[in-house]
Amino acid sequence: MPRRRWTEHWRETGKDAGVASKLQGQDASPTAWLVASADTRTSMKPRKAARILVVDDEAHVRSMISATLERQGYEVLVASGGREALEAIDQGGFELILTDIVMQEGNGLALLERIHTQNPNLPVIMVTAIHDISVAIDSMRRGAYDYLLKPFEREHLVATVQRALEHRQALQESRTYQQNLEQVVRARTEMLRQAMEDLEHSYDVTLEALGDALDLKDSETEGHSKRVTAYTIALARAMGISPAEIKVIARGAFLHDIGKMAIPDEILRKPGKLSPEEQEVMREHCARGYQMLRKIPFLAEAAEIVFTHQEHYDGSGYPSALKGGVIPVGARIFAVADTLDAITSDRPYRQARTFDAAREEIIRCSGTQFDPAVVEVYLKIPNELWLELRSEITGQNRQFSTFDISHPLGSPRD
Repeated sequence: MPRRRWTEHWRETGKDAGVASKLQGQDASPTAWLVASADTRTSMKPRKAARILVVDDEAHVRSMISATLERQGYEVLVASGGREALEAIDQGGFELILTDIVMQEGNGLALLERIHTQNPNLPVIMVTAIHDISVAIDSMRRGAYDYLLKPFEREHLVATVQRALEHRQALQESRTYQQNLEQVVRARTEMLRQAMEDLEHSYDVTLEALGDALDLKDSETEGHSKRVTAYTIALARAMGISPAEIKVIARGAFLHDIGKMAIPDEILRKPGKLSPEEQEVMREHCARGYQMLRKIPFLAEAAEIVFTHQEHYDGSGYPSALKGGVIPVGARIFAVADTLDAITSDRPYRQARTFDAAREEIIRCSGTQFDPAVVEVYLKIPNELWLELRSEITGQNRQFSTFDISHPLGSPRD
């Protein structure tokens, strides 16, 4: 717009007649008019200084806009085209950009896209004389915050700039709030994780105490629960079972004989062979153990292994004569580990046999008592591993932690 038309426009929109009288008869520049106008108006409430970049190839337009905004307490920098604007933007520190669309050097829409790509949270106001709604819509779609048509009133400019800065402030506060919230969530999640670990450790200590109590009741199998748990963990890891599932299987393996707490001592500790009636009572330990554990939330899944640990792959086991894959995988893994420990441990009626002898027996019973897939994995693990595990558990140092599934001996070695 020509300089005289801009001067007339700002005179027409001025609310104080004293301004016009100061410049009456003068071909005043837009800057002089704005300064005189500012002197006769009541200053607005001071704002926190914000850096604004004004991009326009018409010097008098840049002067008018920058003078208006500076009187509002903003720090204003100007650029005559896209290249100069990009150089200023690269140095950073702007809270708002006002740019013309059609300029001799560079296109305002291209500048808008560049700004929106590099800093999508930096608001851009398009300032143009193009009275075409499609251009305005296109600018908004490309990321512009608002659109000002020349000529515009000073109050309209100031209000639009203020809204844009408030919008940016709101975005920053929202981002800060989100970041703080994420930090709080992370911190509390870590606290919850630590609390759950502590609680789980307390559970496992309680389980070990139960195992020790069972050992006192049935001294014949002292240490059996810990050894069979270690063997079960090693087999489960070798089979690629997930850590979460291994924890469940380990607890089931450790507590497999917990039902014997309910078996009468005269049967449990009988030195000789059990009668058929006594054998039936002894077999009840699976169901009794299951009933003890199933109502405890963190042991509900482990209770299934306790209930099925005497089932055989061919369906000849008890208490339900389950067959094949119907038997929980944890119980099928446990069956091999249980037999391995039973054969290689001393009993009142016989001495412990070697791990090679145990291997031969497990091979012989593959497909009948044991799941062939579990036996296949077992055969890939050298006897040296089982010896090391047994030494860790029964040796003088006893460094083995019953439910530590990450124990280095819990996986087969090359």
